[in-house]
Amino acid sequence: MPSSYTLTHTQWLPRPIEAVFDFFSRSSNLQVITPPSLNFQITEAPERIQTGSLIKYRLRVHAVPVRWATEIIAWNPPHSFVDVQLSGPYKKWHHEHKFVAERGGTTLSDEVQYALPFGPLGKMVHWMFVRRDVERIFEYRSQKMRELFGSDARTGT
Repeated sequence: MPSSYTLTHTQWLPRPIEAVFDFFSRSSNLQVITPPSLNFQITEAPERIQTGSLIKYRLRVHAVPVRWATEIIAWNPPHSFVDVQLSGPYKKWHHEHKFVAERGGTTLSDEVQYALPFGPLGKMVHWMFVRRDVERIFEYRSQKMRELFGSDARTGT
């Protein structure tokens, strides 16, 4: 049984929930918020995401080419959506995106539940690389979202 891990990330943006959700509903924006070091390229996706949308992409992780396919399994505009890995580097990838209108803007929350293959070796690779890699992806995304949508200096977000 692979070990499971959970990453949570929350960010407040000073923009209406509809604007923030609309940004995430366009598959092309996934490349905008992914670190350039991953050489991320969408190979197949609809322009507008909805339940059942398949998104295929390729990237490089530590110089290793990776193909990845995800499906949107839940779509509840403008409040939430869920993507899961169909094929790719993880044994499990379940990513829930939540959007809450509050304080005159939108709180964007992510919860990613993931697992690696290869038992004890997977645990070691998680400890050595994967945990930090996943955290860095969300740190980069947070920075890009602040650049695109603004930030609130009073909260440090």
